[in-house]
Amino acid sequence: MTTTAARATPTTAPVTTDPVTTDHGYRRITARFRILLWLLLMMAVGLVSVATTTRYLLLQDVDKRINRLLTQETAEFVNFEERGGDPQTGRAFTDPAEVLYAFLERQFPDPDEELIGLERVPGEPDPRKILQQHDVPGTQPLIEDNHALRQIFRSAASSGVLHRAEGEVRWAKVSVAQRGASPSAAFVVAIHPQAEQERVNHEFRILLGISGGALLLTIGIGWGVAGRILKPVRLVRITAAELTEQDLTRRIPVRGSDDIAALAETFNAMLDRLERAFTAQREFVDDAGHELRTPITIVRGHLEVMGDDPADREETIRLVADELDRMSRIVEDLLLLAKTERPDFVVPEPVQVAELTADVFVNARTLGDRDWQLAEVADVEAELDFQRITQAMVQLAQNAVQHTTPGQTIRIGSRVDGPTLELYVADSGPGVQEQDAEIIFERFRRGSFRRGARGSGAGLGLSIVKAIAEGHRGRVRLDDTPGGGATFTLVLTESQVLEGSPT
Repeated sequence: MTTTAARATPTTAPVTTDPVTTDHGYRRITARFRILLWLLLMMAVGLVSVATTTRYLLLQDVDKRINRLLTQETAEFVNFEERGGDPQTGRAFTDPAEVLYAFLERQFPDPDEELIGLERVPGEPDPRKILQQHDVPGTQPLIEDNHALRQIFRSAASSGVLHRAEGEVRWAKVSVAQRGASPSAAFVVAIHPQAEQERVNHEFRILLGISGGALLLTIGIGWGVAGRILKPVRLVRITAAELTEQDLTRRIPVRGSDDIAALAETFNAMLDRLERAFTAQREFVDDAGHELRTPITIVRGHLEVMGDDPADREETIRLVADELDRMSRIVEDLLLLAKTERPDFVVPEPVQVAELTADVFVNARTLGDRDWQLAEVADVEAELDFQRITQAMVQLAQNAVQHTTPGQTIRIGSRVDGPTLELYVADSGPGVQEQDAEIIFERFRRGSFRRGARGSGAGLGLSIVKAIAEGHRGRVRLDDTPGGGATFTLVLTESQVLEGSPT
């Protein structure tokens, strides 16, 4: 008889995915929030890196364009100076100022560019401006900054950068001198990069704005996706919390084939093992209490009525010892059945089935005066637990002895039938009635007709055999023996058979 413990009414606390406060009083950041935080951090670093790199590359392009323009303008002036001539006389220029004037009046500067001609005036600190062309809106032209022009004119370098309060100026110059004399004039090209740099910075700000929008969008999408991905994890937490208050029948629905689904499957498998373990534990307690109650009552009854007569005391002691032996066998069998859920209940290793069958036959012959026959032997190697299979076969042999009389035939054998390995014990007794075929493998269940009724077992033997077969991923099959009797067969899958052939 199996008793069922009363169940407490479940009280499930509301579940939140946001940072929560634990019983210890501190706030715990959830996995969902941490995933989103790391995602945003990585995206922010990436987007800022992209925007900064883009700005740097654009500024490099501005610098290259300015340097190219400076080189182009100075090269054009040098070429004009070397090959050009006075348009009025057709001869080569002799006055540097004339060269500058003739060149500048034909030029059209690019935006933010100034083309300036300067000439030294004896006794004057500032050079004289011969002619200037410029297109620099929104800032002070260099032509109006005498201090800056003086710095450039007196500089020994041919190019440089001038930093002013009004902004940066990139310049290049070509010195001009009369033939055989020292330089007395100069052609200056000046470019104001502020407009180009401001355009780059404007694009940089736009890129940062787009990145910020992408981060906000990522927050929404990431929050939803992280919640969807972590939903099975939350279900695991909820289910684990409810298992302390409810039974072990709750399971997590598995969807998909990703790692989270694998986690849910693993958790469900763990719950299956726990449920089987708790069920086995309850059955052990219930079965032990049910089966041990009778022998304990018998022992107490005999001890209470035991008299002083030596013969009566000897008979009582004998009866009590028999009941204690029976109780010991029941407890050992129950403990063995309780171990069937352990992963180390069966430890397979390569076994020669012929040797196993022969050992079982030799051990079984000592169980009773029967016509023992070794029917057939499978000469194969298989992955089996030698001790457990031997235990199951000897139990089947013991069962056959209890259901036969001296002189009757009991056959033991093994064979390979297609993809399966079979080990069997066949007796020539009255057989098993049809209504008993399903129940005899259950604990503490016996057939309705027991031949001779000589057995003192508790109805656990065939349950142990079934557990050993299932531990090998096999089963126990019951067939009628030709000519009368019952045949119990351990049917093991092809994965156990390693090599060899039946004989």
